[in-house]
Amino acid sequence: MNHWLRTSWPTLAIMLGASVWGMIWYPLRMLAALGVTGTAASALTSGGGCLFVLLVRRRALKTVRWHWLLPALALAAGITNLGFVWGSIHGQVMRVLLLFYLTPAWTALFAHFILHERLTWAGAGLAALSLAGAMTMLWSPQLGLPVPGNLAEWAGLAGGMGFAMSNVLILKTSRVLPDMRPEMRTATIFGGAALFSACASLFEAMPAPPTGAHLGTAALLVLGLGLLLASNNMLVQYGLARVPANRASIIMLFEIVVTALSAWLFAGESPGSREWAGGVCIVLASALSSWVHRSKAIPPDPASEDASLDDGCDTARNDHKGGKNRPRAMV
Repeated sequence: MNHWLRTSWPTLAIMLGASVWGMIWYPLRMLAALGVTGTAASALTSGGGCLFVLLVRRRALKTVRWHWLLPALALAAGITNLGFVWGSIHGQVMRVLLLFYLTPAWTALFAHFILHERLTWAGAGLAALSLAGAMTMLWSPQLGLPVPGNLAEWAGLAGGMGFAMSNVLILKTSRVLPDMRPEMRTATIFGGAALFSACASLFEAMPAPPTGAHLGTAALLVLGLGLLLASNNMLVQYGLARVPANRASIIMLFEIVVTALSAWLFAGESPGSREWAGGVCIVLASALSSWVHRSKAIPPDPASEDASLDDGCDTARNDHKGGKNRPRAMV
């Protein structure tokens, strides 16, 4: 029994972390109902995460060197965060998440131009499969051209593009700034999400701020979310350090299952046949990308010992060549 726990706990840790990410949209909607917009909640919780990392790993600050890649990474993380949070609050959760998960297509494109990686037939095929899934999900005879139907879906799509760009820039940063500790990249991601969301909140219509008991509830929710996400990040990193990358990224797809169930239970959202068909294509492309790239030979590079790029949907959550990890930049 003890042996089973030792071997299974890392997998369970990743599944638990994916479950938290799959349900995080619900407390964000609760905050929005109390008068705290998603952008404001995102700025507060991301800022708390950045501060937590800087306090706990303050000795790593001396490894930071200025480079244009750092603000670029912060911007990409901010777009990722805001796209997912705003889209999941204001749109149909499952459709927004599936559009967010089109990362195989965008990662292949960005890696070709930024990392100068050759676009293989396998990579192009996976990108085409994920895009075909999106077209299946979005197309209808009444709407015509298969494009996102509202701002929330466009936000999810933009967030997925930011997610893919973050993946590529993290690997680029690990190569250009090899002495910079991974936790400082984590702080950059959280800090970028906090700043971008704070700026975005200035352009969002603010509801009446919470007062009285609602203010206390909102404050507790924000603090609870910050603590939950920080703890969840550490839990997931424990699992990622002990599970092979290709297997971990497939386990992470459990988030989509949890999101579908939570959206059905708490929001009454039931995906139709087109959503299911398109979702299967997108999830299949993400899963296959892990399998296709698991044997891709990467030349030894001391500057990239602590980074790995996977064209799948979860590469921004782990950076564990050599056992090092990076968290998902969200809320």
